[in-house]
Amino acid sequence: MVSPDTLVALFDLLPDVVFFVKDGAGRYTHANATLRKRLGMPRGAGPIGKTAADVFPEPLGSRYLQQDLRVIQTGRPIIDELERHLFSNHAHGWCLTRKMPLLTAGRVSGVVGISRDLQAPAANGKGFVPLNEVLQHARRNLGEKLSVQGMADRAEMSIAQLERHFKALFQVTPQQWLLAQRLDKAMRLVETDSSVAAIANACGFTDQSAFTRAFRRHVGLPPREYRALFRRDS
Repeated sequence: MVSPDTLVALFDLLPDVVFFVKDGAGRYTHANATLRKRLGMPRGAGPIGKTAADVFPEPLGSRYLQQDLRVIQTGRPIIDELERHLFSNHAHGWCLTRKMPLLTAGRVSGVVGISRDLQAPAANGKGFVPLNEVLQHARRNLGEKLSVQGMADRAEMSIAQLERHFKALFQVTPQQWLLAQRLDKAMRLVETDSSVAAIANACGFTDQSAFTRAFRRHVGLPPREYRALFRRDS
């Protein structure tokens, strides 16, 4: 079995991947260099012995801790959850998070996980050109009822072909990419004085409740709380 220290040394080589191990109370026991850097912590200190609530800005830290404890208490993993990470050094971005229960003698003793940054591909990269018009159309029309079938038709591909292109370029499905685009636009609008209902409509959500649920799940807090956090930090 590979030791956590060996895994930390391995993940230290990957600047776009956060790696961590936590104990049964959600306290960090191991953290790679990427996580320490984004938290603004030197190697000697780091988040060891602390929970996510101790090191991430509130109310996001409490939400991440609740997520950790849910994995620990239920033994059910979180697989490729699309999340918007906001760090104390003001770095932010979309990532795919995977958290697995850590087993000791058959019992859950903690959680181990990674968060992989979603990188934008180069505009001249292989596979990007066939999708360029589809991506531009989607970004221009986020308030409309866009569908994966419609995107595939516009790209003159099958849904399976479209999904393979998105996975190769963005590491996410077309649905996840579209949701991230809508939430990116929503985050910009939430920083203004626009109403939540108007933002939901402008970003293509079926109603205000659906928008609030999606925003809370993937950004980490409801739109109004995010607005308050943004204005407080500003």
